[in-house]
Amino acid sequence: MSNYYKNNNHSELIEKLSAGIAGLTSSTEWQHYLDFQSRFHRYSYSNTLLIAAQRRDASQVAGFSAWRKLNRSVRKGEKAIWILAPIIYHNVDLDDDKVVRGFKWIAVFDVTQTDGEGLPSVCNRIDGEDAKGIYVKLVEVAESIGFTVEDHEFGGSVNGDCVHREHLIRVESRNSPAQRIKTLAHEITHAILHEDFDSRPLAELEAESTAYVVCQALGIDSSSYSFGYVASWSGGGEQAIAGIKASCERIQKTAAIILRAFEPSSAGQQAA
Repeated sequence: MSNYYKNNNHSELIEKLSAGIAGLTSSTEWQHYLDFQSRFHRYSYSNTLLIAAQRRDASQVAGFSAWRKLNRSVRKGEKAIWILAPIIYHNVDLDDDKVVRGFKWIAVFDVTQTDGEGLPSVCNRIDGEDAKGIYVKLVEVAESIGFTVEDHEFGGSVNGDCVHREHLIRVESRNSPAQRIKTLAHEITHAILHEDFDSRPLAELEAESTAYVVCQALGIDSSSYSFGYVASWSGGGEQAIAGIKASCERIQKTAAIILRAFEPSSAGQQAA
């Protein structure tokens, strides 16, 4: 196991995270990803709540025709997610002035309800085993702060979630042991830091940055997932690095709380 966990600062790991994001976001892979993402609508806060209420694990939604343009088709029998779209009229008294006269319900579908061509991604789930029992230790960390950890089958791209009102963390049961370790570290960070938050992108940046530090300290390389995850939530390389610097102390402190469970006991140190 790596000795990084003995360093409560973890500044070297945070520098590696920043450098990795900078490298990713200057690549053609990142540009391809951005080009694809630009085809999706950005939904209002109200519609985001409507989507979450109808399909908790939704990650990327679009209308029936939009999915066809992306060479994917909605599976027969799938239940639509209903959101509100503005009804817009042109004001004849004002040149090209658009007026909202109300709203109508429209149907959208999550990517997990479709089949077809694969979607470009900069987050690649990591492989690896858990020979040292890291996951069990992380479950103990979650329990120590009052959270229960459960296995769950989400489907699609969702790997886990944290529900504060139920003090519950769920982790995708079908992922590799290494990916499950990273996900649990991410969700524990949400449990510690984000019962209330103003910015979802910032919360995700802090959770994944902490998970990266924890995994690296324990000998698991999550860079193929974490770099893209942080960058995609923060909006790009410069924004991500600025966000990491701004939250550096919170990331370091939370990583130290989690990694404390992996420190040798005083008795063990004396015996050695």
